[in-house]
Amino acid sequence: MTQASATTKVARRRHDREIIALAVPAFGALVAEPLFVLADSAIVGHLGTAQLAGLGVASALLMTAVSVFVFLAYATTAAVARRVGAGDLQAAIRQGMDGIWLALLLGAAVITVVLPTAPALVELFGASDTAAPYAITYLRISALGIPAMLIVLAATGVLRGLQDTRTPLYVAIAGFVANAGLNAGLVYGAGLGIAGSAWGTVIAQWAMAAAYLAVVIRGARRHGASLRPDAAGIRACAQAGAPLLVRTLSLRAILMIATAVAARLGDADVAAHQIILSLWSLLAFALDAIAIAGQAIIGRYLGAGDAQGARDACRRMVQWGVAAGIVLGLLVIVTRPLFIPLFTSDSAVQNVALPALIVVAVSQPISGIVFILDGVLMGAGDGPYLAWAMLVTLAVFTPVALLVPVFGGGLTALWGAMTLMMAVRMLTLWLRSRSGRWIVTGATR
Repeated sequence: MTQASATTKVARRRHDREIIALAVPAFGALVAEPLFVLADSAIVGHLGTAQLAGLGVASALLMTAVSVFVFLAYATTAAVARRVGAGDLQAAIRQGMDGIWLALLLGAAVITVVLPTAPALVELFGASDTAAPYAITYLRISALGIPAMLIVLAATGVLRGLQDTRTPLYVAIAGFVANAGLNAGLVYGAGLGIAGSAWGTVIAQWAMAAAYLAVVIRGARRHGASLRPDAAGIRACAQAGAPLLVRTLSLRAILMIATAVAARLGDADVAAHQIILSLWSLLAFALDAIAIAGQAIIGRYLGAGDAQGARDACRRMVQWGVAAGIVLGLLVIVTRPLFIPLFTSDSAVQNVALPALIVVAVSQPISGIVFILDGVLMGAGDGPYLAWAMLVTLAVFTPVALLVPVFGGGLTALWGAMTLMMAVRMLTLWLRSRSGRWIVTGATR
C-alpha cells in the first residue's frame, strides 16, 4: 500500500466516524418528532371520530406552519459550525442566540395570526361541521406552543453546529415520553378531552424548549457570550434564512401539487399516494440524517479554512448517500408486498401502489445524492443558490405533473414525475458542487 493510498484510507475512516457519530443520533431525533402526532392521534382517537378528524386538521395546519420555519435549524447550523471551525466558540454561541431570538419573535408573530383566524383556517382546510369545533379548540391551544417549537428548531441548529446531535436525541425522546404521559393524564384523568391533548403537547414543547435553552445558556456563560438580543445579529439570521424559506416553500408546493394531481386520478390513487408519500418521508429521514451531518461537518471545515477537507468530506458523504439509497431501494422492493397491507386491505389501492413503489425504490440512489448535496450546500451557507435551484425544479415539475391525468399515466406516472423532480434537483446540485463556488472559507460567508 502506497503512502498516498494509506493517507486516503485514514481520511475516509475519519470522515466515516464523524458521519456516523452525527448522523445516527440525528436520525433518532428526526424519527422521534412524528411520534408526537402519533401519540396524540392514538389518545384522541378513542374520544371519537369527530375529535380525531379535528386533530388531523389542526395538526396539518400546525405542522405546515412550523415546517415553513425549518430554516431556523438549517441556517443556524451552518453559521454556528463555521464559527466552531474558526475556533471562536463565543461567537458561535452568540450566533446561535441570535437565531433563538429570531425564533421567539417569529413564534409570537404566528400566534397573533393563528388565534383570531383559527376558525377561518379550519374552514379553509375543509373540516366538517362536527370536526371543526374540535379542530379550532386544538389549534388555538396548540398555537401557544409554536414559539417553543421554533425555539427547538433554532436551538437544535445551535447544537448541530457545535457538532452535538446527541442532546437533541435525548430531548426528543424525553419530550415524546412527557407528551404521551401528559396527554393521557389530561385527556382521560382530568377529563379535558381534546383540549387536554393540546395542553399536554404545549407543556411538553415548552419543556423541550427550556431544556435546550438551559444547554445553550450554560454554554454561553462558559464562553462569555452575551444572551441579550442583538438587532443586527437577528436581522442577519433572517437574511440568511430567507433563501432557505423560498427553498422550503417551493418544496412544499411540489408536494401539494403532487397530492392535488393524485386526487384527480381517483380515490384509490390518492389513497395509495398518501401511503407512498408516508413511506417516502420515512426514507427521507434516513437520508436527511446524513445531510444533517453534512451541514455540521462542511460548515466546520469551511470555518477552519480547510477547503480541501470540505471537498473530501463532501465526496465521502455523497458515497454514503448513494450507498444508503441503494440499500433503502432494495428494502422497498423486498418489503413492498408486506408494507402496503399494513395500511390498507383494499385490493384496488394495493394494485395501484405496488408498481408506483418500484419507481420510488429505483429513485432512492438519486434521492441519496440530492439529500447529501443539499446538506453540503446548506452547511456552506449557499442558500441563494438552493432557492433558485428549487424554483427551477418547481418550474420543471409542475407542467409534467399536471399532464399526468391528461395522458392517463396514473399514479406510477405521477411518481415518475416525482423522480424527474429529484433528478432535476440532483443535476442542479451536482453542477454547483462541481463548480466549487460553494467553497467560501472563513468564520462568515
